[in-house]
Amino acid sequence: MEHEDETLEEAGLGRSSQGTARTEVIPGFMCDICCDEGDDLVSYAMRCGHRFCVGCYRQYLGQKIKEEGEAARIECPGENCHRIVDSKSLDLLVTEDLQERDNLRWCPAPECEYAVDCSVKARDLRRIVPTVRCRCGHEFCFGCTLNDHQPTPCTLVKMWLQKCEDDSETANWISANTKECPKCQSTIEKNGGCNHMTCRKCKHEFCWMCMGLWSEHGTSWYNCNRYEEKSGSDARGAQAKSRASLERYLHYYNRYANHEQSAKLDKDLYLKTEKKMTSLQSASGLSWIEVQFLDTASQALQQCRQTLKWTYAFAFYLARNNLTEIFEDNQKDLEMAVESLSEMFEKPVPELAELKVDILDKTAYCNKRRVILLSDTAENLKNGEWMNGVFPGLLLL
Repeated sequence: MEHEDETLEEAGLGRSSQGTARTEVIPGFMCDICCDEGDDLVSYAMRCGHRFCVGCYRQYLGQKIKEEGEAARIECPGENCHRIVDSKSLDLLVTEDLQERDNLRWCPAPECEYAVDCSVKARDLRRIVPTVRCRCGHEFCFGCTLNDHQPTPCTLVKMWLQKCEDDSETANWISANTKECPKCQSTIEKNGGCNHMTCRKCKHEFCWMCMGLWSEHGTSWYNCNRYEEKSGSDARGAQAKSRASLERYLHYYNRYANHEQSAKLDKDLYLKTEKKMTSLQSASGLSWIEVQFLDTASQALQQCRQTLKWTYAFAFYLARNNLTEIFEDNQKDLEMAVESLSEMFEKPVPELAELKVDILDKTAYCNKRRVILLSDTAENLKNGEWMNGVFPGLLLL
């Protein structure tokens, strides 16, 4: 870029300080903001030369961050000066009290310059999911700064993501390619065609096909016709029991991953929504305002998919009881409504005008079912209803 330094200076992004930012005591200095003066008055100035006392500078930055939510685009407090306060100056002047305030979080959205204020307490994060919306439009959890993960509390989100990272691919492979030794329950992979297996750990010999004792198979070591033998039946029962937790995890993980993938596809569809709205406007004669129902439906689909995804992480930790059945009924109603809306939304453009009323009705119904699911779950969390044996073995809640 030609004249790069001049261009950055005009944008207020020039180098604000040489080396390390530092405060100074200048004899005879008077602050233009508070008009205070004194030989021991500590002041600060960026490269633009506008010098103010540290107290006024900190108060100005604090107001911008706490009350206005700005951070990355705070301008110098000097009159008509557009120089941006750089990170070194912020680190020097913003007090630790402000930086470490529990009720402030920087918005995690890319290139967002705002901070969000929320009064939630750390101890309450076990019972609520404090979803906030930044000025930029991004919604995130104030507790962990991840994207909105209602209705799942942060503690369960952390556990679920760790489990998925550790277990998802491994679990699928284990389920398809291994079995457990009937005697010591060690996981064994079959690496040859022979069905005569010998556990390396306990030396137990068994049949890969029926899991029964190999000694009961005579010389038929390439074929198994002993399915009803007691030893094989017991071994298969033990294996089925040991894999129950794996199958249960895969049930919830596959549905979680499916909604995550569907949300990505719906987002891609959302990026094409404006083009679809333009096409519908041309084909049907509807006004631009009248075709906004497609944009509304697209946003509802993304939001509901996000919620459905996390309902499966939440359900994984639930024990079976009446509350769980109510939760799953609400989950089912929302899921059916979302799939119906998604199907209508993907219809060819010529059909969308005739489906406008149906799409509007289904969008409203999806939003209503989502609110019912989240409010019911949040109420039970807040009242501690889920703690009574619903999260077995979890001491975090």
